Amino acid sequence: MTCFGKYADKGEVLTIDGKYFDTSYLLLLHFKNDIMARYSKSSQKKVERAMHEMKKGDLKSGSSGKTVKSRKQAIAIGLSEARKQGSKVPAKKRAKKSAQ
Repeated sequence: MTCFGKYADKGEVLTIDGKYFDTSYLLLLHFKNDIMARYSKSSQKKVERAMHEMKKGDLKSGSSGKTVKSRKQAIAIGLSEARKQGSKVPAKKRAKKSAQ
């Protein structure tokens, strides 16, 4: 169904399902809705809430209870809460083991 490889580079017009695409960018926009989401809506809401609390100064770190000032840390807290709730969130990245 997606055939943008050799044709889109030459600037030719592609037709798929009766629609015309003159660039590969427009073709990718057409299929954007077919790509699966990485994060669920509920996990997005958790991150949004954590960011809002961080901006107000109300977001606290877990064990130490210090106020969170880092944007990345606020996102990590929101994603962690979403994981605990069971929302669709990719697994945390693991550290690579060093070769010995």
